[in-house]
Order: sequence, then C-alpha cells, then structure tokens
Amino acid sequence: MNAVDVHAVVSGREDRPVVVLSNSLGSTHRMWDAQLAALEERFRVVRYDARGHGDSQVPNGPYSIDDLADDVVALLDRIGVSRAHVVGLSLGGMTAMRLAARNPERVHRVVLLCPATQLPPASGWLERAATVRTDGTAAVAAAVVQRWFTTEYLAASPDDRIVHEQMVSATPAEGYAGCCEAIAKLDLRQDLSAITAPTLAIAGQDDPATPPARLEEIVAGIPDARLLVVPKAAHLANAEQPGIITPAIIEHLEHQ
Repeated sequence: MNAVDVHAVVSGREDRPVVVLSNSLGSTHRMWDAQLAALEERFRVVRYDARGHGDSQVPNGPYSIDDLADDVVALLDRIGVSRAHVVGLSLGGMTAMRLAARNPERVHRVVLLCPATQLPPASGWLERAATVRTDGTAAVAAAVVQRWFTTEYLAASPDDRIVHEQMVSATPAEGYAGCCEAIAKLDLRQDLSAITAPTLAIAGQDDPATPPARLEEIVAGIPDARLLVVPKAAHLANAEQPGIITPAIIEHLEHQ
C-alpha cells in the first residue's frame, strides 16, 4: 500500500452508518456542501480531499487509481471504520469502483456520480498534466467549470462559477497533474463484474465529460446496478441538481 494521510472532515451522527464522500478532479471535500446537511441527519459523514487536492498531502506524480483507493482504505483504518458506504463523483466515482472491486469487504453500498471506466485518449490527460505543471491549475479552471455545469446554470449563478473556478485554481498543480495521469491509464472495465456492493449510478443528462452512455456501460457491467439520469445537469451534477440527487443518494444508502 502506497497510501498518504488525506485530509478528512468527519461529521454527522456517530451512531449511524458511515458514508465516505470522494471528490472529483480539481475539487475538495467542499464540493459536497449541497448534500451535507441531509446526510449528517442520517449518517456519520466522512468527507476528504483526494491526494494532491485541498489540504491533503501532495506527493509527486504520477498517481494510479490503486493509489487513490489505498488512500481510502488507510483513511477508514485511521478513523476505525471497517466498512462504509462510498459515494464518489467522477474521479471519486472511479476510486469507488476500484475500491469496491478490489476491497469488497470494506464497502457496503455505492453511489457513482458521473464517472467512467476509461476516458481515452490518454494523450489529452497527459497534455493537461503538462499544462498545469507549467502554467498552474488556473490555466484550466474556466474550461473545467464550463464542463461542470450547464450553460443555463452558469448564466443564472455567476457567483457559483467564481467559487468553483477558485476551487480548481487552488488545487496544487502537481496533485492535479498526478491525478490526470491516473485517469490517462485508467481502465476499470474488467472490475465491473467484481463489484458486489449494491450500486446506484447517476448521470447528468447534459454532461459533456461523462455522458449517460458512459454510465449505461457501468450499469450493464455491475450486477443489479441501477441508473438515474438527471435532467438539466452536467458533470458536477450533485451541485447543480441537489433536489433530485440528494434524496436519491439517501434512498439508495438506506435501502433494506
């Protein structure tokens, strides 16, 4: 295991099941703000910053998806949790898939928001890694946030655009680049059939990064997985449509 001690915030009810929230590339644990209050009423909530992001350690890249999964296992060990629900968006969802396939004993139920099993071509991710190492994450922030939200949402919510561009810009360049390199070599297609945790996949109908077809592939490969396609939502669907997504997460995690 090549884990780092990721920064984590634990809140909610200590007597309830644990849910781990895994963030996307270029974000922090704050990307889950819209879900936090509702989840805290029902769960012990563990939000963390992926390695190289937020207040977590920034080891030199490249990283791998196994590195990111190792970090979650180490986090669970650190807080004394043997098994948890895992909810992840994009890179966080990819981490959740690898963890559920590789360490099924640590995962109870899974929610996958806007991930993919692979995102070719690798060259695009390697070029983005090179760009941020040279020019910083501010160089890609505007383009990233443009994919995170629908055009209509950004037009109606200029303050949210600013907040999320600042979030991307504040991500350490080496951490962002290292995670880009993890995505470049990602291929989770063979992992899907090994995932036994009950799984809900959520797609943003207007997501240009991981459109619904990507989630359909995932659901087809995971036994008994379910798909929810959310209208008027792009890549950071949980922030754009919390009124739909938060209840769906809770319903899935509490399903008996």
